[in-house]
Amino acid sequence: MVSQAQILEWLQVFATEIEQNKAYLTELDAAIGDADHGINMDRGFKKVSIQLPTLTDKDISSILKAVSMTLISSIGGASGPLYGTWFLRASTAVVGKQQLTEQDILAILQAGLEGVRQRGKAQLGDKTMVDVLSPAVAAFGQAIGESKRTLQAMQQAVAAAQKGLQETTPMHAKKGRASYLGERSIGHQDPGGTSAYLMLKSFLAVLENSKSIISQIPNEKNCLD
Repeated sequence: MVSQAQILEWLQVFATEIEQNKAYLTELDAAIGDADHGINMDRGFKKVSIQLPTLTDKDISSILKAVSMTLISSIGGASGPLYGTWFLRASTAVVGKQQLTEQDILAILQAGLEGVRQRGKAQLGDKTMVDVLSPAVAAFGQAIGESKRTLQAMQQAVAAAQKGLQETTPMHAKKGRASYLGERSIGHQDPGGTSAYLMLKSFLAVLENSKSIISQIPNEKNCLD
C-alpha cells in the first residue's frame, strides 16, 4: 500500500528534482521549443511545494486535485494544462482514498495518461510525454497482472519510461512548438518526456525510501548506456 504521506513526499521529491534540473530541462527545450520548460515547471512546482504543508489532512484525491489547480494557474505554455490535466484526471481515479493499492496506482497512471492524450491530441510516436507515460503504464499494468508488488511494478514502469524517453531522440516531432521544426526536431530528446520521466522516477525513489538525490536524468548519450 502507498500512503497519503508517501504521496506528499513524492510531490516534494518531484518539486526538488525539477528545481535541480531546471537548467537541463530548459536546455532541452531550447533546442526544439521555447526554452522555458524548466523555468515554467520550476515555477509551478515551487508553488506546489509551498502548498504541501496545507494538504497534510487531505485525502489523496484532494491532494492531487489541489496540485492540478496550482499547476494550471501557475505554469505557462503547454506544460501547465498538460500536467494540470494529468493530476486532475489522476485525482478522479482515487476519490476519498488515504492509501493506494497496486490497482489504485494503475488507475492513477491510466487516468493521467488518457487525460494527457486527450488534452494534447498526442499519440505514441509524436515525440511528447505520451511516449514516456504510455510504455510506463503498460509495464506497470503487466507487472501487477503478474502479481508483482508496487515497488517492483514501478521499477519496471520506470525502466520502460526510460526506454521511451530514449526513443524520443530520433523521432520527428508532430505536436507542439517542436513540430514547426520539421526534420530539424530529429536528434533531440523531448523536454516534456524528460520531466514526465522525472515524475515517475521521483515516485520510485519514494517507494524505495531513498533520501538521496535521484540519479541524473538520461539524455541523448547516457540513455544508450
